[in-house]
Amino acid sequence: MSDIYLPSQASASSPGFLAGTSRAGLSGLGHAVKRGLDILGAGLLLLLILPVLLPIILIVRRDGGPALYSHTRIGRAGRPFPCLKFRSMVLDAETRLAELLASDPAAAEEWATRRKLPHDPRITRIGAFLRRTSLDELPQLLNVLRGEMSLVGPRPVVQEELDLHYSPAAAAMYCEMRPGITGLWQISGRSDTTYAERVMLDTRYVRGWSLLFDLHILCKTIPAVLKRRGAV
Repeated sequence: MSDIYLPSQASASSPGFLAGTSRAGLSGLGHAVKRGLDILGAGLLLLLILPVLLPIILIVRRDGGPALYSHTRIGRAGRPFPCLKFRSMVLDAETRLAELLASDPAAAEEWATRRKLPHDPRITRIGAFLRRTSLDELPQLLNVLRGEMSLVGPRPVVQEELDLHYSPAAAAMYCEMRPGITGLWQISGRSDTTYAERVMLDTRYVRGWSLLFDLHILCKTIPAVLKRRGAV
């Protein structure tokens, strides 16, 4: 991971991690400006990618399942919302995951540590391609337009992750902002990072937010996606 984006080596769940740190964050005006840019950016991007969306929908639906998949994530102010993605897994994905974790201790440890598997048997062939290229996340532009996400922000997490891996202070900082389609985690190694590093990256983003910071992350996102660094 680049030194530019790696915060203090202290654990994000330790009591002193946030002590004495400066807090920039968003003012009411900052939230309004960021929201306006999100609406403009997401709307323009959806218009540009419409020719790409239809073929993906048709290919994903070939196995008879839905094209879109939603999973509950925690948003701003702790409100849950349905985070949208193109479906990249088989229809009985949860059953397969439970069977794998019960029969493979190494996979169970990897899942507990990273919440991801490097060779996930649930992922379809087209799903693997969508994930490597981050095309599976395109439907999240709809989440942005609905006010549930931002173009840039902390990585969207489930309640279990927030409870297990975030200190109360770090969780409060996470809930200050809408989670993002991209962010520091996405441009700093994605699945190659440890979970503690992901939390630190998210809290650093909230502390140091500015429009220039968002622009910097957006510019870094394209080469990160093309390099497929840390994509699973």
